[in-house]
Amino acid sequence: MKTTYLQLSLSAVLLLGIYSCKKGEVAETDLNAYATADSSAVTVSDSISSVADMKVKDKQFIKTADVNMEVKDVYNATVAIEKSVQELGGFVTNSNLQSNVVSENTYNTSDEEAMLVKKYQTENRMQVRIPTEKLGELLTAINTNKLFLNSRSINAEDVTASIKYAELEGKRNQKTSENISKLKTNKDKVTLDDENMSEGNLQKLQSMNMTDDLKYSTIDIYIKEPQLRIAEIAVTNTTSIDNKYKYNFIHDAKDGFVYGFYLIQRIIVALINVWPLLLVAAAIIYFLRKRKTTKPEQSKIRE
Repeated sequence: MKTTYLQLSLSAVLLLGIYSCKKGEVAETDLNAYATADSSAVTVSDSISSVADMKVKDKQFIKTADVNMEVKDVYNATVAIEKSVQELGGFVTNSNLQSNVVSENTYNTSDEEAMLVKKYQTENRMQVRIPTEKLGELLTAINTNKLFLNSRSINAEDVTASIKYAELEGKRNQKTSENISKLKTNKDKVTLDDENMSEGNLQKLQSMNMTDDLKYSTIDIYIKEPQLRIAEIAVTNTTSIDNKYKYNFIHDAKDGFVYGFYLIQRIIVALINVWPLLLVAAAIIYFLRKRKTTKPEQSKIRE
């Protein structure tokens, strides 16, 4: 009897141990799964901001974003971002891709060839418009191009009150128009009607802009490459070319002869143009010389 009881006790202890081990394995598996799920949640929340996808009942938000990051290749990143914008139903309003040259030097490699070496950094400033409901998706697509994220800001401006105020102002403008129409037609009525119509048009324009901003979010993007690039461009050795044609004796002598010939022609033509002055000058000189010749002869006669 004691032997049977002892066997039952050992069997119970053994089963309890096996159950505990299996329970520990299950708990560890669940913990790992939870950790994986939690890690995935963190990744998603980092790539897609809750502000970008935020929706609040009875609230209207104008959403904007600003992204500043470093990428491996600005040109390729620009093409990828523009493609993502187009696929999500948005459009690019500005894209200013440029290379800022830090230094530029030319090294002669032979008498005829040289190498132009440029050190530069490429950057691009973009502005895109994207359907507001696609803002989070585009931010995720942009994020895939980054090497380093300098900053990212997302703003959601609550314009619910502004929309209500615009509706009230529209009703007020309509009421004012009805009151003006009841007035007797005169100069003042025309002025009031014109001012009220102008105010109404301005309100309509503001409402259109607000509607557009609600429908499409604006994203300002600045991307640049973290390090300088080097461009090696094969060019002509201009120094040797300059030395080759800097001085040519035969050609320069020929030019000098031709220039002298034309200079003589110009002098002759100039003298012809002033012949009356030359004639007067010759007459004066002749008269003065004749006068000097006459005075010595008169002196001799007196002696």
